[in-house]
Amino acid sequence: MRRTLLTLSILMMAVLGVSAQPKLSFDTEKYDFGAIMWKQPATAKFVITNTGNKPLVIHKVETSCGCVVSSWTKKPVRPHRTAVVEATFDARMLGHFHKFVRIYSNATAKPVSLSMIGMVSSEIVDYSRNYPIQIGSIHIDTDHIEFEDANKGDNPVFELKVANGSSKDYTPVLMHLPSYIEAEAVPEKLAPREGGIVRLTFHSDKAPFLGINRTSVYLSRYPGDTVGEDNQLSLISVLLPDFSGLTAAQKANAPVIRLSHEELDLGTMGDKKTLKGTVTISNEGRSTLMLQDLQVTNPALNVSVKKQTIEPGKSVKMRITVNAKYLRNHLEHTPRVMMITNDPRHPKSEIKIKVKK
Repeated sequence: MRRTLLTLSILMMAVLGVSAQPKLSFDTEKYDFGAIMWKQPATAKFVITNTGNKPLVIHKVETSCGCVVSSWTKKPVRPHRTAVVEATFDARMLGHFHKFVRIYSNATAKPVSLSMIGMVSSEIVDYSRNYPIQIGSIHIDTDHIEFEDANKGDNPVFELKVANGSSKDYTPVLMHLPSYIEAEAVPEKLAPREGGIVRLTFHSDKAPFLGINRTSVYLSRYPGDTVGEDNQLSLISVLLPDFSGLTAAQKANAPVIRLSHEELDLGTMGDKKTLKGTVTISNEGRSTLMLQDLQVTNPALNVSVKKQTIEPGKSVKMRITVNAKYLRNHLEHTPRVMMITNDPRHPKSEIKIKVKK
């Protein structure tokens, strides 16, 4: 009996020893520098997560040539924590390059290889003027796509300009497109340094509801790319109510919206956590004004209105709060509050929020 128990204990210890292992998980296994300047060293940063259940130890990192110098996290990496391996390429040879970094650790019996690709050039294309937004090695002219004031049956088009700053051919793809948006890349494939467009069409007949549709789409940087904040683009489409069936008498007796501010200046953020302001919405028409839809173009904005119906001659206050901490990093576009109402003359109203850093 004792021998049996001893045997079982040894087997359990062996099983536990095998199951308790560190495990390597990389944010990317191939780093694309795109085009880099001759004799100006460039550094690739690989983030490694220990997805195992035992501390990860990186013993050493080797590079494929003396033109690459590496550094790495020397301390043991606990489970679910990250380590960093950095590899700096000296860029002393012109032309395309493909270099390797090999990682030796207690997670695998053989080294794991990571690669770096790119092109060293004596002349670099400056994309910043026409393509100010950079996502990986890809450059675009805006990260905000908007279809303004479409009527049912309209198919407006938005063109997103794209430039390939990588060292290999690139196919522009937008991920998580809603069913009512169609995208076409022209040309379908971009050579290194080549520019093109992604033509987006809003099929208003397929929109899920009238009013403001706000969502996010994601630009793929390479085949099999994932979605995240670093490749996120905002997409807004506005489908206006149809008032074509109103009679002259109904139009004469319709509600009329008036705003105390079409631009609300909240001043300077400084070290403030929040900024607050108020806009008065009045009904100067002859029938009930209805706020049918209310949206913000920036998640740093918070809006509250006590009533969504306003009787003739009455008004309601809209309170607007800005999360200043979040907005500091998201001021590329003017934040706006957008409303859809049953005023046939002004079915969409807009309030621009002016804030200074």
